[in-house]
Amino acid sequence: MALDPDFYDAELRRHDEHLRAAADVRRGDRVLDVGCGGGQTTRRAARAAVAGTALGVDPSAPALRRARQLSEADGLRNVDYLQADAGAHPFAPATFDLCISRFGTMFFADPVAAFANVGRALRPGGRLAMLVWQGRDRNEWARAIHEALRPGEPPLRPAGPDAFSLADPALTQDVLTAAGFTGIDVTDVHEPVFYGPDVESALDAVLGFRNVADLLAGLDPAAADAAVHRLRTTLAAHATPDGVLLDSHAWLVTATRPGA
Repeated sequence: MALDPDFYDAELRRHDEHLRAAADVRRGDRVLDVGCGGGQTTRRAARAAVAGTALGVDPSAPALRRARQLSEADGLRNVDYLQADAGAHPFAPATFDLCISRFGTMFFADPVAAFANVGRALRPGGRLAMLVWQGRDRNEWARAIHEALRPGEPPLRPAGPDAFSLADPALTQDVLTAAGFTGIDVTDVHEPVFYGPDVESALDAVLGFRNVADLLAGLDPAAADAAVHRLRTTLAAHATPDGVLLDSHAWLVTATRPGA
């Protein structure tokens, strides 16, 4: 099951303010939103760029259907969406003033080539502002869920880039430099992620994660039931008056395409 875009927006609501402040969308900006999901960040950019435009790009057709529904409901006329891999799509050169991404750039198969492609889509002097996850060991949500489901076992190694592929800030700076960006800045963002208003809602949501299904796969029914029980207990330990919250650390990365 793909991650529900409405859940994803709620999960990351505390991170949004950091990205919005760094992006500083201006009235006439043309904004590219990479990995836009359900379009929350795209719509927010479109509202700020009242005389400009916002284009959300994502490979997920269901997420973009939701994005279009919500944009139409909001009456936004300066927003559009494209189903594509932003790292490879042939954007017209120098089309955008700003590229934003909320955890949408970690899965590029060839990061240097992908960021170079995004850079070509920016005008000279165009800006990049993105959030990426820090390492697994800095993100309680990743550690706690894995330990609940597969205690004592190492994390599964994905076949390609994963959520932590840009966790090393030195590597990320090297990638962006090789892709042609300058003025690179990396700032720590320490905010909890929101998994639901109560334990059962959080459990339902987490059980829908694709990686959780992978962790449960292959367990016999008794072992799977025990794993789900441990997961419920873990989530209950993180229940607060503001909902089920797990700790997280991200990097806020900003950079510029030279030549202004």
